[in-house]
Amino acid sequence: MSQEPIGLGLSPEYDEIVSQYEKKIYDLKQLLEISRSLCSTIEFSQLIESVLYTCMGQFRVLGAGVFVLDALDSDEFVLDRNYNGLELDSNVSYKIPVNNSLITAITNSGKVFTLEELKQLVPADGNIEAIASLRPSLIVPLVQKNHLNGILVLGERIAMPDETGFSSYEKELILNIASLAAIAIYNASLLERSSTDMMTHLKLKYFFFNVLTDKLDAALVQNTPFSVVMFDIDFFKRFNDVYGHACGDYVLQTVAKIIRSSIRSRDLASRYGGEEFTVLLDGTNKDDAMTVADRIRSKVEQYDFCYENQHVKVTISIGVTEFNPDTNPVTSPKQLVNQADQALYVSKRNGRNRVTFADQQLISEITLPE
Repeated sequence: MSQEPIGLGLSPEYDEIVSQYEKKIYDLKQLLEISRSLCSTIEFSQLIESVLYTCMGQFRVLGAGVFVLDALDSDEFVLDRNYNGLELDSNVSYKIPVNNSLITAITNSGKVFTLEELKQLVPADGNIEAIASLRPSLIVPLVQKNHLNGILVLGERIAMPDETGFSSYEKELILNIASLAAIAIYNASLLERSSTDMMTHLKLKYFFFNVLTDKLDAALVQNTPFSVVMFDIDFFKRFNDVYGHACGDYVLQTVAKIIRSSIRSRDLASRYGGEEFTVLLDGTNKDDAMTVADRIRSKVEQYDFCYENQHVKVTISIGVTEFNPDTNPVTSPKQLVNQADQALYVSKRNGRNRVTFADQQLISEITLPE
């Protein structure tokens, strides 16, 4: 004789309890997957993107954004490019100073907020326009060890017919994900700090080579091109000797800022050493790389470098090489950097303030000085 499974269909109330527990088990499994995903992503921009897409999918919202510190020594939380699906107002500055009363209020709250709840919590001097203009359905502090690592803003929600807002259970789940995101952002910021040149805010040489190695391995498998560009500030020693080291630092920082603003988020810029910089242009062929390099050269040449009311003329010399599975199938990251360095040497030898591509003839003819 067959026997009915125990506990099935005993009562509607019992079935509801079973259903609730099944949902909690499912959500716990989701949290474990989210935790694995966030903790395995250490590159900052990729991490933020992962946080956004996780929240958008998990809570059925049409957009999401994260205010984070825009630099390691920054005193402002900014939205910058850390958003997806939100409509920004060009008249609004999406920056929140760390000393704003809004920051203190949400850091110590231990909860999530609707916009109306936030308005009631924050004192009159706490300017919340940057958040309010996004028309959020929920504002979520990303707090780790009583320290605010970011502010997550969830956009308009795709509500089910019987929903009137986020339930208390959903808010608790959001806080759990926010805790995971805060820890992941903190860990990523530690890596950012250890791999970033504090003067220029560009990556350090060793980090550049690690990424270049991974990119070369992938390109060898996928047969896709990419380019490496090397920059050198012309007659840099003169700025230190004539105007002082503080002026040299200003020139380094400004050139780095021009380079960083001229490339995509998927590219990578580094301070290679001294007054030399390198850039990895992802998925970029020779012609496009030369265009980018010359655009940066022109921007530096035309920029008004003004230090303590003194206008100084700055130019850069540039070398470019392309990994190409057909024409330049190198297998070593060092080879690519050496090729770009050889092309840079030719630019300097031929008068500076120019861009040279490391073609095969150049590579075979040029011998770098000791």
